Order: sequence, then structure tokens, then C-alpha cells
Amino acid sequence: MEMRVAVAASGRGSNLAALLGELAKDGSGARVALVVSNSAEAGALAIARRHGIPVHVFENYSDPSEWNRVLQAAAIDLVVLAGYLKQVPADTVTTWRGRMINIHPALLPKHGGPGMYGARVHQAVIAAGDSQSGATVHLVSEEYDRGRILGQATVPVEPDDTPESLAARVLEVEHRLLPAAVLAAAREGRPVPFRLEDEPRSTAVSQLPSSLAP
Repeated sequence: MEMRVAVAASGRGSNLAALLGELAKDGSGARVALVVSNSAEAGALAIARRHGIPVHVFENYSDPSEWNRVLQAAAIDLVVLAGYLKQVPADTVTTWRGRMINIHPALLPKHGGPGMYGARVHQAVIAAGDSQSGATVHLVSEEYDRGRILGQATVPVEPDDTPESLAARVLEVEHRLLPAAVLAAAREGRPVPFRLEDEPRSTAVSQLPSSLAP
């Protein structure tokens, strides 16, 4: 049985597009059955419509009853936050505990929390003098970016990096990491720790905290 996935996005939807590309391959075991957003202008909605995927724009993204009604009506098994910039209502997190994941453009637990998204994250990484950044997939909890880490991928921070150049490098690994997380969840029937396979074409090096290794 295919895992039915809902993707929540606030922006252009590049992670959604990457995910759809991987799930279109035979034997993925999952499909995106719904895309939701807090913004009617989100590019992710246009991507979904081009693929014939139902969409929903929240009337009140802070209302857990709206979240739960929409997700349950679509018989969703897994909720994926892919560039979703608003906090999911706590009651919805509770209802979908263990079945909701998020991708964050930094190596958590560093550079996470309220307000840490987009260029702010990459500015913080550079300001901290970090030698590495990357992306993290984690389970969603009631606290921003504090849920259990399932997988990470790293990229180097170059001496001449700007927030824009670092963001581009991180986005590349996001586009690999998120599909890998969903494919692993589809195989196991739930979100689980996972690793990326090394790809010579990429500067990314897959990693997983030893405490989370399967």
C-alpha cells in the first residue's frame, strides 16, 4: 500500500518538486496526495496543480481543527513540512506525532528555533564561523526544530561564502535529503533514521548521529 503524503509549504516549492521527481520512479512506495499552504501565492501550489495534486490554502493556519480535518479527509499517512514557515498548531502536532517531519537548512541543534529560516539561518552560520552547514530532517515536536533528528547532510562553508551562495549549496542537499527521508518512511511504514548514499557529483557528505544509527 502506498504511503499518502501531505506536503506543507510556504514558498516556491523546490523541495516539493524534488520530492515529486523521486516519488515518480517505480517502486517508491509513496505519493504526494495533498499540498497545503498558509499562502495562496505559494509557488508550491502551482507545482501541485500542474501535477494534478489537490491543494488547500488554510483559512486559519493556527486552527488545529482545520489542519486535522483536511489531513484526515485526504487519508494522509505522513505530513512533510518543506519550507513551511509557520508553526503547526500543537494539537495537530500531537495528533500526528511520529508522522510529521520537517527539513531545516542547517545542522540542528545549531541555528534552529523561532524565526530561524531562510537567509537568517545562513547568516547565522557564517557569523558563527562554522566550517560546515547542511540540512536536517527531524520529527516535528511542539518546539521549533527540537524534534528527534532522523538524518543530516553536510556541505562546507567556504571562506568567501555569502548567505546566498551558502543557501544554494545547502538547497542542493535538501533536494536529496528530503526524498530520502520520505522513501525511508515508505519502506518502514513510519519516519525512521536514515542515511544518504554518497554521490561523487556532490560536495555533500551524508551523516547520522551515532546515537540515531539504525
